[in-house]
Amino acid sequence: MIKLLIADNSVLVRTGLRTLLADVNDFVFVGEAENSIELKEKNKLFRPDVLIVDCYSLLLSNTDLKTLKKINKSLQILAITQLLPKKDIASYLNGEVLSYLLKECDRQEIIEAIKATQNGNQFLCGKIAHVLTAPEEISITPSYVKGVSCEGIQVTEREADVIKYISEGLSNKQIADKLCLSTHTVNTHRKNIMAKLGVNNTAGIVMYAVKNNLLEQNSFLFAN
Repeated sequence: MIKLLIADNSVLVRTGLRTLLADVNDFVFVGEAENSIELKEKNKLFRPDVLIVDCYSLLLSNTDLKTLKKINKSLQILAITQLLPKKDIASYLNGEVLSYLLKECDRQEIIEAIKATQNGNQFLCGKIAHVLTAPEEISITPSYVKGVSCEGIQVTEREADVIKYISEGLSNKQIADKLCLSTHTVNTHRKNIMAKLGVNNTAGIVMYAVKNNLLEQNSFLFAN
């Protein structure tokens, strides 16, 4: 069973999520919070596996989220918000948020996101991934994003490793040696990653890595 805690300042959203997911056998709702104080209390009391949160509406910083995870070390965080500016989305994903959806995402996508997040895999709404990989000169607006597919994108831990090494300039052979894989497997991962992210070159993969803080100490090499 996956223990879920919902945190949103809207009673309509909280009730809607519970109703939408009530018949999913693997899910159990342990509580809900309408503000940051309730969230801290219920995170400590119920120790949820996944926190579904509108961090923007609750004015939560990455420091606040880090405190929640410090108290509940097994906690994984799935953000569900309205469309925010790219810098805000990137900030949360560079912090403690693992997965990110928009409030327009459908039921099946939410279910898949919760399961992936609980397993430690990143899951992004297709529109979020598009926003993160879009060139800086493009102005991201609701009308611009409207035509983008919302189909979810799940990036496994292994794919995240491959993305990191690609962005550091390693060849398929070098990545294979580091991860103890065949070059064929690494090439397959590369093709799958590009298909998931909707990019057709290494630059798109690098952009994703930068926005999701996968480069650690080398990230400054690719900074805007």
